[in-house]
Amino acid sequence: MGSTAPHQRPHAKEYLMTRGCRVAVVGATGLVGRNFVACLEKRRFPISTLTLYASAQSLGKVLHFQEEPHRVVELSPDRVDSFDVAFFSAGSGVSKEYAPRFALKGALVIDNSSAWRMDPDTPLVVPEVNPQDIRKHRGIIANPNCSTIQLVVALKPLHDAAVVRRVIVSTYQAVSGAGGRALAEFEDEVRADLLKDGLARRTVFPRPMAFNCIPQVPQKDAYLPTGYTVEETKMIQETQKIMGDPSIRVAATCVRVPVRNAHSESVNLETERKLTAAEAVAILKKAPGVAVSEAPETFPTPLEASGRDETFVGRIREDGTVPNGLHLWIVADNILKGAALNAVQIAEAALLQ
Repeated sequence: MGSTAPHQRPHAKEYLMTRGCRVAVVGATGLVGRNFVACLEKRRFPISTLTLYASAQSLGKVLHFQEEPHRVVELSPDRVDSFDVAFFSAGSGVSKEYAPRFALKGALVIDNSSAWRMDPDTPLVVPEVNPQDIRKHRGIIANPNCSTIQLVVALKPLHDAAVVRRVIVSTYQAVSGAGGRALAEFEDEVRADLLKDGLARRTVFPRPMAFNCIPQVPQKDAYLPTGYTVEETKMIQETQKIMGDPSIRVAATCVRVPVRNAHSESVNLETERKLTAAEAVAILKKAPGVAVSEAPETFPTPLEASGRDETFVGRIREDGTVPNGLHLWIVADNILKGAALNAVQIAEAALLQ
């Protein structure tokens, strides 16, 4: 799978100060798509025109940006226009077909699906970790998996200080990561359980999600011959690619939990040089995008992280079973830093390079 040729772009300051950007959002009516629009507005991204694309099912819907209504346009080959930046969150099939079309017409495509993440010609970027990779783009930049993003934001400063050699991560992934339909099904199940009426209809998850944990993320995740799921394999491969170090050994177990929003991760890591818990705290307190909870009892939870931009790290402690081990508890809003916010940050960084 190859992406398009490198673009010639105006100088960033000229670009920002003259007319702003022509921006497209593909998959605008979905959970992440709506958050693209909200993040662009909140961060005052320089926009001259905004076009919102979705499937025929969303035709006629209206979203608001800066208090102005924007009617959704149906995505089709004849409606691909010229843009400066195009944010995609419409699934890998749509991205494979349409991202090259937008890129060939001049857009920098930032894609939130899995379509381009492991393509060797496509940068996979978390701005706090590998902003230098943005320069390598050939029209498309991939937004990583939500769980990978928050993991590497915390790992990178520790890797720079002591070289991370091995990571064992167990995720506690919120229902919002499966989309709006999944959230609605989860809430129906909760109500049905509480009311004891048994009326909930399950169409998204393979087993009941309410008051349950499912080690299969996403809901139709496949198990590979290795015994790992596709989601777990994504975390392993994406972490190595973003960190720029394929020698980092990563083992992952991904679990969907009955939480509305914000993913949590229990992380055990081993470093080449020993870091004490105090040293790790000091390093992470200086790291971009990280909020550290120093005292054990101030650990972050999904409720506090939901709606926040930061990646929260707490319960930082040494692992006494190995010479250079650490434990971390990492929490972040999977729809914001895990998706929409990271994509907008990529666009901001690209314009300034």
